[in-house]
Amino acid sequence: MAAPALAHEPTPPRALSLRETRTRLTQLVAMAELTDTVTLVTRDGDPRPIAAIVPASAARSAAQARADADRLATVTAGWARRLEESHRQSSRRHAAELRAVTEALAEVWAELERRVAPGSDPALARLRAAHADLLRD
Repeated sequence: MAAPALAHEPTPPRALSLRETRTRLTQLVAMAELTDTVTLVTRDGDPRPIAAIVPASAARSAAQARADADRLATVTAGWARRLEESHRQSSRRHAAELRAVTEALAEVWAELERRVAPGSDPALARLRAAHADLLRD
């Protein structure tokens, strides 16, 4: 098998009619193999391409790219599900911890009210006001 010719710039694809492609198929395949030339095949009289003759490495790369994209989509979906589940668990855990802290604070304030008369300590009064504001939000 011959190695592709070294080229700095890829050759732009050329278009040939289906009739001419049939006549020169062997030559076009050899050019694709040796020089990485891409040939677009058109219907006679219609400039839109209907097929292409490409080097095997290019065709294999496109198939691999599709396979990689499918694999990436599967992996991404899996990670998205894992992250969503982790987020749900974290939210539940956070809510439980917040309830525990709120209950503990309520117990602390109840104990402080039993021990310290309201208005006797200005710093404690400010803390009570700040906690009351926090509970309203």
